[in-house]
Parts: sequence; structure tokens; C-alpha cells
Amino acid sequence: MLVKSKLKYIQSLGQKKFRQQEPVFVAEGPKLVNELIAMENPGIIEIFALKNWIEENKSVADKLNVQEISTIELEKISHLTTPNQVLALVKKFETSDEITVKNKITLALDNIQDPGNMGTIIRIADWYGIDQIICNAQSADIYNTKVIQSTMGSICRVQVHYTTLSNWLSKQKGIPVYAAMLNGEDVTSINKITEGILVIGNEAKGISDEVLASVTTKITIPQKGKAESLNAAVATGIILSHIV
Repeated sequence: MLVKSKLKYIQSLGQKKFRQQEPVFVAEGPKLVNELIAMENPGIIEIFALKNWIEENKSVADKLNVQEISTIELEKISHLTTPNQVLALVKKFETSDEITVKNKITLALDNIQDPGNMGTIIRIADWYGIDQIICNAQSADIYNTKVIQSTMGSICRVQVHYTTLSNWLSKQKGIPVYAAMLNGEDVTSINKITEGILVIGNEAKGISDEVLASVTTKITIPQKGKAESLNAAVATGIILSHIV
């Protein structure tokens, strides 16, 4: 049986103010938990799972700190609308203070506040082999449950850093900085790149003036219809498909 203090602790991690104070996050569902288990250093502290998950994963369950819980208990601790078999408490990922942008493509996110968009962008980055994303502090918290779930496991392979984005960009001398804009070069006419920073702006307001000051090339996705704008994650995927 799950002790009351543990139940309350896991529930509290659903709130940002408590989550920021703790060095752990919640991962849920067989796919995400199995992705974490497969990592070299998964950082899994505890796993709470239904009997069927434990039986199906007996070889790894025996090596980890796994506690069997009931469906009712899982519903109480889950941060999902529909709980899914297993929940893990995991150490937050370590990120280096030194961010290298040479000879690689880096994503920079300026006020991406929607958790679903943030998670999907991380997943898209993983698809295109981009292993780091730089965000400003106003962007969605990567340990938000919706972000974690939207990454579909890609959170395990993409490092996300939070910093003062405009200051950080201003220091990246000699690195081309591309910005997704409504008025810029046609992205379909741009050659493939192996080094550079791609800035994606806020879903409604676009890229801030402070960040735009460091941009070297504005790029746009050619519009054929009458939609006012594109979803930030969709735009990221389209642009990367042309420049990577």
C-alpha cells in the first residue's frame, strides 16, 4: 500500500512551485518509463506500477525499486487524465553550463509557453538529430506533465537549457542565427546547413525585439492559403525538414 506521505508528495509534483523545489520529476506510461530504463544512467528513484506491468517487465523490475500499487492508488498519484500502468519518480536531467553550438544545429525557443508545443518541439528536434534546445525562462517548464508526455520519450535524448536568451544569443559570435518569421527568405530556397541556431518565437507574439537583434537571417514558410499563422511546433518541423 502506498503511504499517505508519498501519495501527497507525488501529487504535489504536479504543481510547478513544488516541482521547481525538488530535484525529481514524474514520468508516466510504459513507453516513457521503458525509454528511461533503457538509458545508460536513467536516474530512476522509484517506480509505482500495476501488477500486469511488473509481470511484463520482470527482468528489469527485479533490478529497480518497484512498488506494486492498485488501480485506485495509481489514479490518485497520476497527473494524467487517463493513468497508464506505471509511474516513475526520476532525477531531473543534468545540463552542462557550457553550451557548444559549433558544427551543429541548435534550437532556440523564445517564450514557447504552451506545454504541448514545447513537448512536440522536443520530439521534432529528436527526429532531426538535434540534441540541444535553448529556452528563455518564460518558456514552458520541461518537467510539466504535458511537456513530458508530448515528447514521447524524446526528453531522454534532447538537452534543454534555460537562460536569458537575448544575452546568450548575443555572445554566439560567428554562428548564423535564423529566425522563423512571416517576412523573410523562402525556406525552400535556403541550402542545407550543418551549423546554426534556429529561433522559434511565441505562438501569438512571435520573436521579441531583444532576440531579433542577434538574428542574421529571417526565413519564412511560403503561404498558399489564408491562415493567419502556423502552430510553433508545426513551423519548426517544416523548417527543419528543409534546412537539416
